[in-house]
Amino acid sequence: MAPIPLQRDTVQRPGSSRAGYAHGPRLASRTSLPGIPLAPSAARRFVRAALAEWTGLGVPAAVGFSDRLADDAVTVTNELVTNAVVHAGTTVDLVLRLEEEGGDEPSAALVLEVTDHHPARPVGADEPGDPARTETEEPAGLPDPAEYGRGLQLVATLAESWGITYRTGLKTVWARLPVDDWSGPAAPPDQDSLRRGLRAAEILAPAARRTERDDAVWDSRGAPAFLAEASDLLAGQLDEDLVAAIAGQLLVPRLADWCAIWLEAEGGGPGAEPRLARVWHSDETGTEPLRTALEREPLRLPAGVGSGPVSVPVPWPAPPADEAPQPGARDGAALAFRITAAGRALGTVLVGREGVAQVPDAVASLIEDFVRRLGLAVGAARAYTRQATISRILQRGLLPSKVAEIPGVTSALVYEPSDDGVVGGDFYDIFPCPGDRWCFVLGDVQGSGPEAAVVTGLARPWLRLLSREGFGVGEVLDRLNRLLLDDAIEAAEAAALMVAAAGGQQLHDGSQSRFLSLLYGEVVPLPGGGVRCTVASAGHPLPLLLRPDSSVRPAAEPQVLLGVVEDVAYESQVFDLSPGDTLLCVTDGVTERRSGPLMFDDGDGLARVLAGCAGLPADATAERIRRAVHEFAEQPPDDDVALLVLHADQHAD
Repeated sequence: MAPIPLQRDTVQRPGSSRAGYAHGPRLASRTSLPGIPLAPSAARRFVRAALAEWTGLGVPAAVGFSDRLADDAVTVTNELVTNAVVHAGTTVDLVLRLEEEGGDEPSAALVLEVTDHHPARPVGADEPGDPARTETEEPAGLPDPAEYGRGLQLVATLAESWGITYRTGLKTVWARLPVDDWSGPAAPPDQDSLRRGLRAAEILAPAARRTERDDAVWDSRGAPAFLAEASDLLAGQLDEDLVAAIAGQLLVPRLADWCAIWLEAEGGGPGAEPRLARVWHSDETGTEPLRTALEREPLRLPAGVGSGPVSVPVPWPAPPADEAPQPGARDGAALAFRITAAGRALGTVLVGREGVAQVPDAVASLIEDFVRRLGLAVGAARAYTRQATISRILQRGLLPSKVAEIPGVTSALVYEPSDDGVVGGDFYDIFPCPGDRWCFVLGDVQGSGPEAAVVTGLARPWLRLLSREGFGVGEVLDRLNRLLLDDAIEAAEAAALMVAAAGGQQLHDGSQSRFLSLLYGEVVPLPGGGVRCTVASAGHPLPLLLRPDSSVRPAAEPQVLLGVVEDVAYESQVFDLSPGDTLLCVTDGVTERRSGPLMFDDGDGLARVLAGCAGLPADATAERIRRAVHEFAEQPPDDDVALLVLHADQHAD
């Protein structure tokens, strides 16, 4: 797997008194890695390079570095970074520190810290003066592997101690590895010790990037293995820039010394300039000069060029007049490949080798096959982006831009569509009706995408129309149920299928019934304060009524989904929402939020959380429920989360 170039910052600074860490001078190297599968290998290289650097500098404690310590440090780093990538998926910050402690029994240790930006549980406090931080050391026992990953079992075996530090928005896992063969600070190293240190650095250092390639490895087994790995890494990436970044790491240095990737503008005309999405060089110092040269003269392939390689001039700029040319600076060969998908040109890949007259035919053929896979990945990422954009536009059009304010009632709404790039099935509304009535709606259409959008786009205006015609709550649901079963909905679904088919999306059969769960109600202000509520639930999670004494009870009876059975007579329930009372309405994205085999509402979990909201205003209640839903499981919700809170205001003084 091609390496990630590392930006390393090495500093020497005084020690600290953090729990689990030694006191004394500290030498530290740090880097940041993207949260992608290539990060662990880059982290391994970083650790070996840092150990080699310290040994080569003659750092006293580095005399005690052994092959075992280096291997253990690399292994621990690999496990911690892998856990961070798999479980958090964010940028990973890696710090390697060498700490020395004097005294009667001097000691030294390597301390590794791996930080991600997606804490697995809420932040705690370890002391009154520092509420944003808590630190947990667990050198003796191991947490549940399902919570933290099985790699920590290996970390606990190899490390002298380890722990987890939580900060706002961050989680750091650290491990401390003792340096065995060290007896304290010594005099400045002499020439012999420096030579020994440099030799140790040579052994510890990662392999040099610029090595003679053996193109014979791309035989009948090597090439298919590379293409299989490339397909696996590129598949499923939903951002075209991330696709370009991974492609560059795969090409350099395996197949080329440098590469550049241009992407055509989405929907750009004939005169639109391609965008230089990625520049990659095996020598980090060569990246910026190469980028400067390529930005000055963007590569444009002739219109008739197919997917095969095209030989182009090496793009390195000529040196300034007052500088001597660098040996071999302009030597080499470069090939360009057009990125295509479904017959459309999506961009260009430019690869180059230095110090050769041409790229071998077998390598050029392998890169051509790779670029075909790159085209499929870029095309898929763009299709996802288009669908996500359309979904956002549809979502804005299907939901009200503003909900009405009910006299004597404070409302709060939370709506979080799942991040899957398609239109969600949840919808809501609050609107006034004749007769001093206000109606509220919380619904959930089965499924998502265009089919769900059709049902949502018809159900919400139908509800407003029926409500304003003066029908009662139960009658509104009766008529909406018949409309959902009418032929008109099938015609609308067929139209949605045609639109989706034109974009290449496969959907369910248009004749499939579309089910709708709905909570619908109306409120009428009472002269003495509070409101009278009439509600009906059709296959929807029941609304919960919270009294000021923290008692909670369901405020409706369960009934069948809309759009399932024709001859249904929906009934409604009536109750008063007195001052201080709260009505909570949610969709199944709340009640069925999963954490392993458990659901959020198991054992009346939602009612228990709501009971703790007695006395809170509507917005605070909504936020507490929302936070509890998110904290129920480590992973983000995989369904739309919608909840509506209605709180009857207290009497004015």
